[in-house]
Amino acid sequence: MPNSKSTPPCGCPVAAFQKMISGKYKLRIMWDLKDGPLRYGEIRSGLLRGAIGTKEIAPRVLSRELKALTGSGLIDRKDYGLVPPKVEYRLTRKGQSFVPVIDAIRKWGVRHLAQSTSVEQVEAAE
Repeated sequence: MPNSKSTPPCGCPVAAFQKMISGKYKLRIMWDLKDGPLRYGEIRSGLLRGAIGTKEIAPRVLSRELKALTGSGLIDRKDYGLVPPKVEYRLTRKGQSFVPVIDAIRKWGVRHLAQSTSVEQVEAAE
């Protein structure tokens, strides 16, 4: 019988977590933002730089990922109201608390995925 004090209203915390971070680029976006705010183009370039075999990221897909991360409270979007537009994305306090989890996933990948993927490719995705 689940304890209502420790179980989130959405049910299983693992399922809720999975739903929150599911998406092709969410973890990578958050990892790239760990060092400070970035603009849309910088985020896009970072995703292309670390990807293996990816030539293009559809703007609609990247925008959807950024909106979802903003909606879940993991990143913040700051619009400076300038022309041309200047918008920056940064981790929120909640997002910053998630960086050690992503780092643990990265370290696990370096240790255990080296058999099928070279360590250089995994580390380049940082």
